[in-house]
Amino acid sequence: MFEDEPVPDSSIDDIDHEVVDRFKRTLGTTVSDEQALRSARFLTKDGLLTKAGVLLFAEHPANFLPQARVRVLRFEGNALETGHSLNIIKDRTFEGPIPKTVEGAAMFISGMLREYQYMDEHAKFQTIPEYPEFAWFEGLVNAVTHRDYSYAGEHIRISMYDDRLEILSPGKLPNTVTLENMRTTRYARNPRIAKTLVAFGWVREMNEGVQRIYNEMQAAFLHDPIYSEPNDQYVKLTLENSSTSRVLRSQDTLESHIGKDVLESLNEYEIAAVQLAYSEKKITKRNLAAKLNRSTKLASGVLHGLVDKDILSWHGSSSRDPQQYYTLNQ
Repeated sequence: MFEDEPVPDSSIDDIDHEVVDRFKRTLGTTVSDEQALRSARFLTKDGLLTKAGVLLFAEHPANFLPQARVRVLRFEGNALETGHSLNIIKDRTFEGPIPKTVEGAAMFISGMLREYQYMDEHAKFQTIPEYPEFAWFEGLVNAVTHRDYSYAGEHIRISMYDDRLEILSPGKLPNTVTLENMRTTRYARNPRIAKTLVAFGWVREMNEGVQRIYNEMQAAFLHDPIYSEPNDQYVKLTLENSSTSRVLRSQDTLESHIGKDVLESLNEYEIAAVQLAYSEKKITKRNLAAKLNRSTKLASGVLHGLVDKDILSWHGSSSRDPQQYYTLNQ
């Protein structure tokens, strides 16, 4: 396995002790750095680091594996221009042990993301992010966790355009994973890296994160993420922002779901209830009251009215059922 191969000329002297200390804290151990890495099989015979050990814990992994880099670019516009029209605004490369690379790249990306304000149905300004934080961060973590590190000469590239964010990871999808089944199929190309990032709290159930990226984008009224395999040599995740029109898209989505005429007939409280039921999948009088900043009695009346209009369905055993809730009719 690529991860377990020893790296010539490497040693315990090459590690980043700060990252190893963090790793030991997650394990709840106070043994020496060498013992911790050896017990986790990141050291091989004669004190050499494995390739996984270099990628995760070496202070300068690129000295041994030059492909161990993440490059983040910000472009002006929606396409790459060249020559005199070159439109790269920012360009930074992150090298170092994977935990520091992820944190550095994430901070850089976060600092470039835009926020948008719109006035809601109650004449209050609301702020929405360009992309849901989980979606782009999970995409970054997935790239460093599952890329094909044996693919020398290529690095992870994150490109930010006005209308989208692209994460390009070297190597095809691993083993039995395909574009069609990747939301449900579990397989780790780099299980030692994945297991270590579980300890850091960034990776959970394999592929759970992919499904949540879809959920987060849908909840933000953005298009579904797009996964592709350019030239059968990379895995690319594309997140489209559509930020300037996403509020209208939420309106369009509801119109297609319940009909334009029906939507136009609703008052502002009813529209808020329908939007909440759509985004949260189910709604109670308490969370509607919180959204409206009104009483639960008023919220209850709004919900009952939408049931009478055959827009919502009520679920419960009785009017006093504390677990009762409402869902949007299909």
